[in-house]
Amino acid sequence: MARISKDQDVVTLINVFTVAPENQQRLVDLLVEATEAVMSRLPGYVSASIHKSLDGSRVTNYAQWRSREDFEAMLRNPEAAPHMQAAAKLATFEPHLYQVAYTHDAD
Repeated sequence: MARISKDQDVVTLINVFTVAPENQQRLVDLLVEATEAVMSRLPGYVSASIHKSLDGSRVTNYAQWRSREDFEAMLRNPEAAPHMQAAAKLATFEPHLYQVAYTHDAD
C-alpha cells in the first residue's frame, strides 16, 4: 500500500501520460496489467497507484521504489520493456523521480 511520508525511505515515480480520451481506459488497463504481471515482482518495488483524469486526457502513475537504482533496473528489465512500448503507442509521457518534501493531513 502506498504510504506518503517524508520519513519513508523511497523514491517516487510520478509519470503523467497524455492520452486521447478514447484510449484512457486501455492505458489504465495496460498499466494495471504491467504492474501486476511484472513491476510488482521486481526487486525494490513498493507500490503503485494509477489515476485517471475526469476529462479523459491524462493518466498518472504514482509508484514507489526502494531506490533510484531499483527504478533504473526496472527500466532495463526486458519483461518491462514491452509494456512501456505499448504505453508509448497510446500516449505521450514524461516520468520523473521525486522524494517527498512535505505532507499534511486533516485533523
